[in-house]
Amino acid sequence: MKELFPAKQVGGFVFSLILTGVALLVYYFNMSRAVGLTILTLTAFIQAAVQLVVFMHAREIEDSKSVFTTIYYAIIIALVTIFGTLLCMIWGWNY
Repeated sequence: MKELFPAKQVGGFVFSLILTGVALLVYYFNMSRAVGLTILTLTAFIQAAVQLVVFMHAREIEDSKSVFTTIYYAIIIALVTIFGTLLCMIWGWNY
């Protein structure tokens, strides 16, 4: 009976709920902007990783290396886009 219970999925769900609770604490404790954004960013990335690994079964396929390589590439492209936009529009860099 133990092998029929989805312990990994239940644990991932509970961990996701805990991360959501931590993100809600930022609002309820009225934290400073820098601390709040740091906590929200960290909990968002951790929760995205939990969702990917636990619920989308990224590690359970034979070719998981290519899945994670694609994810790393997407993260790099997203960071370059975000910081490039900040650099040009907010920080006033001109070339």
